[in-house]
Amino acid sequence: MKGTIVKCLEELVTTKFGRDKWEKSLEDAGFNKSTMFLPIGDIDDAQVMKIIEMVCKNLNITLTQAADAFGDYWVNVYSQKLYGHYYAKHKTAKDFFLNLDNIHFIMTKTMKNARPPRFDYEWKDDKTLIMHYKSHRGLIDFLEGLAKGVSKFYHENLQISKLGSSRIKIVFP
Repeated sequence: MKGTIVKCLEELVTTKFGRDKWEKSLEDAGFNKSTMFLPIGDIDDAQVMKIIEMVCKNLNITLTQAADAFGDYWVNVYSQKLYGHYYAKHKTAKDFFLNLDNIHFIMTKTMKNARPPRFDYEWKDDKTLIMHYKSHRGLIDFLEGLAKGVSKFYHENLQISKLGSSRIKIVFP
């Protein structure tokens, strides 16, 4: 996984809960509390998942709560500094979601060792989109949290729900 994911998580935890919670989570995950992660660096998926698990434990939150907080922070704070142009070129959440697979395809071309999830799209009706999540990581909860963050970013009241381990449903107004 790319270090930028861990950097976002670190910024979220330290900003909202304090550096001590982040350092404790790192130590509990088997890292030195002063470990630094480079945004373009590669981190073993299992190590990232262990950090997330320890953040949940130390903050006394569920994985779903962590995924929702991460999604909101990634979309509305962290990624705006690095990837804001991807959001700015879309006028609606629907346009953004329908371009997300292309954005991830571009990332695999421009960032060494990038393996972001990919997406297929299925329309149930003119307002209901099913996004099929394709990744070995099994982070569907994070896709749901990110989708909620996109809803907030575009100021659209979307209904978002997880459909099992590889799909989310988005109902547009």
